[in-house]
Amino acid sequence: MPPDAPVHVVHVSVSCHNAGMSDTRHHDLAGLLARHSTRVKAGEHVLVEAWDTPEPMLEALIDAIRAEGGHAHLALRSSRLMPALVGGADTAALECWAACDRQRMERMDCYVGIRGSGNISELAGLSAAEQKAWGRDYLTPVHFEQRVAHTRWVVLRWPSAGMAQLAGMSTREFEAFYFAVCTLDYARMAEAVKPLAARMESADAVHIVGPGDTDLSFSIKGIPVRSCTGEHNIPDGECFTAPVRESVEGVLHCNAPTVYNGKAFDDVRLVFKGGRVVEATAGGAGTDALVEILDTDAGARFVGEFAIGFNPRIVRPMRDILFDEKIAGSFHFTPGRAYDDADNGNRSEIHWDLVTIQRSETGGGEIRFDGETIRRDGLFLPEDLAGLNPDRLGG
Repeated sequence: MPPDAPVHVVHVSVSCHNAGMSDTRHHDLAGLLARHSTRVKAGEHVLVEAWDTPEPMLEALIDAIRAEGGHAHLALRSSRLMPALVGGADTAALECWAACDRQRMERMDCYVGIRGSGNISELAGLSAAEQKAWGRDYLTPVHFEQRVAHTRWVVLRWPSAGMAQLAGMSTREFEAFYFAVCTLDYARMAEAVKPLAARMESADAVHIVGPGDTDLSFSIKGIPVRSCTGEHNIPDGECFTAPVRESVEGVLHCNAPTVYNGKAFDDVRLVFKGGRVVEATAGGAGTDALVEILDTDAGARFVGEFAIGFNPRIVRPMRDILFDEKIAGSFHFTPGRAYDDADNGNRSEIHWDLVTIQRSETGGGEIRFDGETIRRDGLFLPEDLAGLNPDRLGG
């Protein structure tokens, strides 16, 4: 549900990483997370899992949770230490770690994950076998099976100089962008997306053309649809479902760079037949690593999610999927695991959102439902969907 009162962005010149100073924007964001995203109720337990996040933000979040009558629990993580913990862990260590954290997660009603890191490639040094074990023995039981399925959860990044560099901005400029995006009027977005969700629920055939040689056809008939307006991700702005598993045919050619398990990929191109990826290439030396990921398990070559992005304040990729998958005028296709609440039956240890931007300046394109063009060159055409265009959402 939307927050009880509107959230206002206050622009100040203090650095987000200065742990010794308070920032009004921390309190604005914390209030949104407690009231709108997780909808904390009196007596509920909320786990805050934080990587490299300044103490004033965590204090603001604990205060916001308690203001709603909830009980805050805190787990501090270090991005720098994760490769050492994961890379040197055998199955027994990962399973014990997962059992302890899952037991705690089972007692939580809500979860807030704040993921700060100065280096998005911290996990790049792990071998494919280590990354696979991490996904299988820890992430799947703790997060996919327990947290995602049984808590009201939200995850977000925390701004850093590294993120600013990826976005091509100064640190101060990026901080202003970050808070403007994260405290958008998500209540307005929640209303505007309802007609799109209704159209997706009634649609069968989807046809997408776009940059490069992108030309995809698939069915979404009978698959549940979920709109995302600040409840699970901050920032947010997408509506997703999943293709009927074996229905995907054609070519996906992504024009947004991406990162998976710390490895950077550009110019990803996938060819589908009978729902399965039968050809896969990536720019530079990325093809071998791409194929290795798609060979993780049988489900990794099938698609578990199709989503349309429309956040008006995110317009270019920065290799951070929590931002990039919401880009205005984009869609993403996801090899791997389907979400339980929009399930097409695909199971995998991976879930990799691959983003394609269809605005005119990035190559254009169309999305059609049952023969009707609902978006062209990044702008929604039917009047009932026009509220999702940037001029109406507050870009």
